[in-house]
Amino acid sequence: MAGFDLVRRPEPELIEACVHCGFCLPTCPTYVLWGEEVDSPRGRILLMRAAEEEGGELTVAQVDAWDNCLGCMACVTACPSGVQYDNLIEDARAQVERNWERSRADRLWRQALFALFPHPGRLRALAPFAAVARLRPPAAVVARLRALRPRAAAARLRQPPRVVARLRALRPPAAARLRPPPQLVARLRAFPPLAAAASARPVERFAARLTAPVKRLAARLTAPLERLAACLAASLARPRALLRLAPRTPLRATIRRLPERTAPRTPRRGRVGFVQGCVQRVFFGEVNAATVAVLAAEGYEVFAPRLPRCCGALQLHSGDADPARRLARETIATFEGCDAVVANAAGCGSAMKEYGHLLRDDPAWAERARAFSAKVRDATELLAEQEPRAVRHPLELTVAYHDACHLAHAQGVREAPRALLRQIPGLELREPAGWEICCGSAGLYNLLEPEPAAELGRRKAELLLATGADVVAAANPGCALQLAAHARSLGRDLEVRHPIELIAASISGTPLRP
Repeated sequence: MAGFDLVRRPEPELIEACVHCGFCLPTCPTYVLWGEEVDSPRGRILLMRAAEEEGGELTVAQVDAWDNCLGCMACVTACPSGVQYDNLIEDARAQVERNWERSRADRLWRQALFALFPHPGRLRALAPFAAVARLRPPAAVVARLRALRPRAAAARLRQPPRVVARLRALRPPAAARLRPPPQLVARLRAFPPLAAAASARPVERFAARLTAPVKRLAARLTAPLERLAACLAASLARPRALLRLAPRTPLRATIRRLPERTAPRTPRRGRVGFVQGCVQRVFFGEVNAATVAVLAAEGYEVFAPRLPRCCGALQLHSGDADPARRLARETIATFEGCDAVVANAAGCGSAMKEYGHLLRDDPAWAERARAFSAKVRDATELLAEQEPRAVRHPLELTVAYHDACHLAHAQGVREAPRALLRQIPGLELREPAGWEICCGSAGLYNLLEPEPAAELGRRKAELLLATGADVVAAANPGCALQLAAHARSLGRDLEVRHPIELIAASISGTPLRP
């Protein structure tokens, strides 16, 4: 294992920009959870400075601190000095992936996730298994099983009823007659050779000799076995988190296909490229369809190609830089001729706006990447820049708006989706407390660090439920899955919709479908 190599190290001038003021601390999810300096943005920056200045191999403390970061960029919003923590943490994570030897289990799990999520075809193949994972036995069956007395059932299974009755009728005095008479026991105990043997207790000494090596072996194995048990528990926690997040998407919806070109339905404003995403197109196809419908209704010609399959956001935010750069080049080449490039998933939009930084050292692509990133817009951001054309029909709903971190913090887009929702007659917008704290989804974070992600998810679900709103609006697929899953863990159902779905329902004049 080595320390930081010479390829794209975290830039010293960005590290020095942090003055350790602490404004970031109340907004950092891991600092809020654990209260440890090392798990705060400024603590992680100090670890980067140590790796940069002192050299040497990376340490477990450094890697754990950077792995524990959700990359939510709430600290970027809070920082008065404008520290570019987003660029720092992504460069540090890329260093970790190149120079740190992860455990075999961790490595295999990460490889499995990256072999699955950026591939829509593989996600579609997984959809039937996700549907099976969501199956629950009928409530009546559950109630009967819970009412069943385990001891009585076990007794009925162990012995036939007649045997049980005879055993219960057996009186203790009858059993006592099977023992030797007390007088004989007393005389034997008084016999001198037997008394001496009893006092010497050779059996106990022999047993002690036999058990001593076993006890020593058990003492040696206790710590390794505890570590093995902890590793097994951690290994099982990640697949359990994946099953818990399984989306409630009808199988027929996973094969939805968008037309590659959609004509504008009002006077043409321009031609936009629409990035369908990997998770979004499979499990939230209705969101993509609503996005195309709204853009067309507002005068945009929509170009929505099937490829590229992924924009590289998951890889970029996890430190897997080479695949991220390859997918970035494919995306740029596909959409260069468009007036704007639209994303409706916050993580995708954030990643594409970072292409200029990602490809800054590539002479053939650096300028193209900067020009491309300048054209990227979130769907709500683009729509809010223009006066609406399509008539909005009333929706009698109360809506709690959830700020997706990669939209609010990474892209700085907070007002646009709210402004669009306020344009809908009859819709009442409610603001939950703690908007700046991440819900725990954070790309693949809830599958890599399921315990803190689950705690953050429960807290966020409680805050949203406390608003009493009919619907939660969230502009990111990971957030939608996380919030719905942790509301279920609290015994509640939370209807999570993309803001674009609400706008599409208002334009079409049809109620939201469950």
